[in-house]
Amino acid sequence: MKGNAFDPNCPTRLILDRIGDKWSVLVVLGLSDGPRRFTELRDLIGGVTPKVLTQTLRTMERDGLLTRTVFAEVPPRVEYTLTPLGHSLQKPIGAITEWAEENVEAVVSARERNAV
Repeated sequence: MKGNAFDPNCPTRLILDRIGDKWSVLVVLGLSDGPRRFTELRDLIGGVTPKVLTQTLRTMERDGLLTRTVFAEVPPRVEYTLTPLGHSLQKPIGAITEWAEENVEAVVSARERNAV
Protein backbone atom coordinates (compact mmCIF):
# COMPACT_ATOMS: atom_id res chain seq x y z
CA MET A 1 0.00 0.00 0.00
CA LYS A 2 1.31 3.43 -0.91
CA GLY A 3 0.21 6.48 1.04
CA ASN A 4 -1.02 9.84 -0.21
CA ALA A 5 0.38 12.78 1.75
CA PHE A 6 -2.30 15.08 0.32
CA ASP A 7 -5.11 12.96 1.79
CA PRO A 8 -5.88 14.45 5.25
CA ASN A 9 -6.87 10.98 6.53
CA CYS A 10 -3.71 9.21 5.37
CA PRO A 11 -1.24 8.05 8.05
CA THR A 12 1.54 9.36 5.82
CA ARG A 13 1.02 12.71 7.53
CA LEU A 14 1.86 11.19 10.91
CA ILE A 15 5.13 9.94 9.47
CA LEU A 16 5.91 13.33 7.96
CA ASP A 17 5.27 14.91 11.36
CA ARG A 18 7.74 12.49 12.95
CA ILE A 19 10.55 12.89 10.44
CA GLY A 20 9.91 16.62 10.12
CA ASP A 21 10.39 17.17 13.85
CA LYS A 22 13.75 18.86 14.48
CA TRP A 23 14.59 16.61 17.41
CA SER A 24 13.92 13.43 15.42
CA VAL A 25 16.10 14.73 12.59
CA LEU A 26 18.92 15.47 15.02
CA VAL A 27 18.56 12.04 16.69
CA VAL A 28 18.88 10.33 13.29
CA LEU A 29 21.98 12.41 12.54
CA GLY A 30 23.36 11.72 16.01
CA LEU A 31 22.91 7.95 15.70
CA SER A 32 24.22 7.76 12.13
CA ASP A 33 27.69 6.76 13.29
CA GLY A 34 26.46 4.06 15.65
CA PRO A 35 24.90 3.52 19.07
CA ARG A 36 24.92 6.26 21.68
CA ARG A 37 23.85 6.60 25.28
CA PHE A 38 21.20 9.11 26.32
CA THR A 39 23.69 11.61 27.76
CA GLU A 40 25.89 11.40 24.67
CA LEU A 41 22.88 12.16 22.46
CA ARG A 42 21.72 15.01 24.70
CA ASP A 43 25.17 16.59 24.72
CA LEU A 44 25.64 16.12 20.98
CA ILE A 45 22.26 17.60 20.07
CA GLY A 46 22.42 20.49 22.53
CA GLY A 47 19.44 22.60 23.53
CA VAL A 48 17.05 19.69 24.05
CA THR A 49 15.62 19.07 27.50
CA PRO A 50 15.86 15.55 28.93
CA LYS A 51 12.05 15.32 28.94
CA VAL A 52 11.73 16.23 25.25
CA LEU A 53 14.59 13.92 24.25
CA THR A 54 13.01 11.06 26.21
CA GLN A 55 9.66 11.64 24.49
CA THR A 56 11.34 11.82 21.07
CA LEU A 57 13.29 8.60 21.66
CA ARG A 58 10.19 6.75 22.87
CA THR A 59 8.17 7.87 19.86
CA MET A 60 10.94 6.93 17.45
CA GLU A 61 11.25 3.52 19.12
CA ARG A 62 7.47 3.02 18.85
CA ASP A 63 7.65 3.96 15.16
CA GLY A 64 10.41 1.41 14.53
CA LEU A 65 13.14 3.95 13.79
CA LEU A 66 15.46 3.03 16.66
CA THR A 67 16.00 0.40 19.29
CA ARG A 68 16.70 0.87 22.97
CA THR A 69 19.02 -1.72 24.51
CA VAL A 70 19.41 -2.05 28.28
CA PHE A 71 22.58 -3.75 29.47
CA ALA A 72 22.45 -5.61 32.78
CA GLU A 73 25.31 -3.75 34.40
CA VAL A 74 25.74 -1.73 37.55
CA PRO A 75 24.89 1.03 36.97
CA PRO A 76 22.53 0.03 34.14
CA ARG A 77 23.63 1.13 30.68
CA VAL A 78 21.16 2.02 27.92
CA GLU A 79 22.07 2.54 24.28
CA TYR A 80 20.03 3.76 21.33
CA THR A 81 20.66 2.48 17.80
CA LEU A 82 18.98 3.17 14.47
CA THR A 83 17.04 0.26 12.98
CA PRO A 84 17.30 -0.48 9.25
CA LEU A 85 14.19 1.69 8.83
CA GLY A 86 15.88 4.50 10.77
CA HIS A 87 19.06 4.11 8.70
CA SER A 88 16.96 4.55 5.55
CA LEU A 89 16.31 8.13 6.70
CA GLN A 90 20.00 9.04 6.77
CA LYS A 91 20.27 9.92 3.08
CA PRO A 92 17.18 12.19 2.83
CA ILE A 93 17.85 13.83 6.20
CA GLY A 94 21.52 14.26 5.28
CA ALA A 95 20.53 15.97 2.02
CA ILE A 96 18.14 18.36 3.79
CA THR A 97 20.75 19.11 6.46
CA GLU A 98 23.38 19.80 3.82
CA TRP A 99 20.97 22.12 1.99
CA ALA A 100 20.19 23.96 5.25
CA GLU A 101 23.86 24.41 6.11
CA GLU A 102 24.69 25.65 2.60
CA ASN A 103 21.76 28.09 2.43
CA VAL A 104 21.50 29.39 5.99
CA GLU A 105 23.00 32.78 5.07
CA ALA A 106 20.56 33.31 2.20
CA VAL A 107 17.57 32.41 4.38
CA VAL A 108 18.70 34.64 7.26
CA SER A 109 19.29 37.53 4.82
CA ALA A 110 15.83 37.05 3.29
CA ARG A 111 14.26 37.08 6.75
CA GLU A 112 16.05 40.29 7.64
CA ARG A 113 14.99 41.96 4.36
CA ASN A 114 11.38 40.90 4.82
CA ALA A 115 11.05 41.60 8.55
CA VAL A 116 8.13 43.82 9.39
